[in-house]
Amino acid sequence: MNRKDEYLARYEAIADVSGRMLVAARDAAWHAMSGLQEEYLRLVDGLKEAEQGVLLDETERTRKFELIRRILADDAAIRDLASPEVARLSAFFHAGRSTLKDLYRARG
Repeated sequence: MNRKDEYLARYEAIADVSGRMLVAARDAAWHAMSGLQEEYLRLVDGLKEAEQGVLLDETERTRKFELIRRILADDAAIRDLASPEVARLSAFFHAGRSTLKDLYRARG
């Protein structure tokens, strides 16, 4: 596999992982997101190195931008799905903090 192929394969892999993350978010499988996020970050971290010295032709650039659009669309959808969960957790922790404050005040 040449460097161009490796570079585009990395984008393909990132798009694959972001798609799996979206499926996990749709299924509310938040526990599965941790491992997928680690894999995603590992792949993204390697992009800079994989990119060095790679010149893409028009077809390859088009493919790269298609993959980036897909990754960004998945990311936006994941954020939309995660927002209610984040809000729920925030409310839970806020309620817990209020309860602790009330207990401390009651104890004087």
